[in-house]
Formats: sequence, structure tokens, C-alpha cells
Amino acid sequence: MFKAIVSAETLRTALDSVSVLVDECKIHLNEDGIEIRAVDPANVGMVDLSLSADAFESYEADGGLIGVNLSRLEDIAGMADAGQLVELELDEETRKLHTQIDGLEYTLALIDPDSIRQEPDIPDLDLPAEIVIEGADIDRAVTAADMVSDHIALGVDEADELFYIDAEGDTDDVHLELDQGDLIDLQVGPAHSLFSLDYLKDMDKAIAKDAEVTMELGEEFPVKLHFDIAEGNGHVTFMLAPRIQSD
Repeated sequence: MFKAIVSAETLRTALDSVSVLVDECKIHLNEDGIEIRAVDPANVGMVDLSLSADAFESYEADGGLIGVNLSRLEDIAGMADAGQLVELELDEETRKLHTQIDGLEYTLALIDPDSIRQEPDIPDLDLPAEIVIEGADIDRAVTAADMVSDHIALGVDEADELFYIDAEGDTDDVHLELDQGDLIDLQVGPAHSLFSLDYLKDMDKAIAKDAEVTMELGEEFPVKLHFDIAEGNGHVTFMLAPRIQSD
């Protein structure tokens, strides 16, 4: 059983953070909210999303699991204006999701969850450096790096107590430094890792400019990015595996 009403904006924000990595996913319809965990086909990027029942106007569920085509569901949510509400109801017999927006009804055929890639185990990493940064600063760094390279280095200078971003191209380089004054918070520790910019660009699309993003880093370790959505009633964690540098 699943029946919910949610603002189109909240639904789109939640779906966007998953669809930047995968085309289809399993949605856990828990009693206290929904959960989605997915990994991209190359096993490089992961997302872990939770949206509590408080993010919905009304919410009823009893612990089911459905498989959805994200782009179809996003198209439906995209038909609503920002302030409009989307009604969702699962028909268990036909395994279809009925959606309604201001009189417009759309019935979405669901995917067999067993046919969708297995959900990843999110590794429990204790990373030494933690940077709390505004979404706008991540966007600025990613945009600048994208002008010169297809990969980006994220690191912490322990001596100078600053977070830095490097991108080296064939001819041009980009270097950005942010110190305690530029960041919301910084806990220094040994950190320097190289990442694929394509993945970071995709993740950046799902991060609001005014979001407060906690970034955890280590040396040649994955980066963890986590931030709240839906006015604090939802949470997204992205994880991106590093490109191991060969000498």
C-alpha cells in the first residue's frame, strides 16, 4: 500500500539527485518515508537518498518496494508547476503507479525490482578531512575545471589550513583555494584525490546553489558529499570513487 501527496518541487528535487547517475531505481516505500540507493553502471558513483514522511503533504505506506523508470517519473513531475501537488497511488494488482496533477492523470507502468541493478552497500569510511561548503562554490569550481580538463583534484593543505581544487589540462590549469573564511567549516586532515569531472558535474546538477554541503575527503579515497533537501526533511549522500593516479 502506498498513497502520498507531495509538492512537485520536492518530488523533482528528490528524483533529480538519483537520475543524474541512473535511469531506473528501486524505491523503498517505508512507513516513515521513502529510500533510494543506487550505483551507476560503471560502479563509480553512488547515491543514497531518504525523504521522510514529513516532506509529503500526506503519506501512507506499509513497506513495499517498487521499480521505476526515473526519466518517465521525472517527465510526469515536470508537467506540474512548482507550487502544484502531485498525488501518487500504487495499484498493487496491476503494479502501476497512478499519478494525478490538477486533474491530469497519468498511469506509470512499474519495472520488476529484480530486473534492476542490485543496490550498493555504502561503505562506512572514516575520512580524515571534512569541508562544509556552499553548493555555489562547488558549482564554480566544477565549471572552471571543466574548461581545462576532464578530471579534478580535491585536497586539503594542512599547513595553510585550506581546501583546494586543481584541474590540469594540456595547456591550461585551474587552481582554486578556499580557506576557513570562505568555507562554512573546515576540519583539516591528509586529503588529496583525483576524480572524473563528468561524474562530479552530474552530481553538481543535483546540488542547490544555496545548499550546505558536507564533503569528506582522504588520500586516494572516495569523496562523500552530503546535503539536505526538502527543507531538511530529506537527505542525499553522493559517493564518488577516485581515479587512482599511476606514477
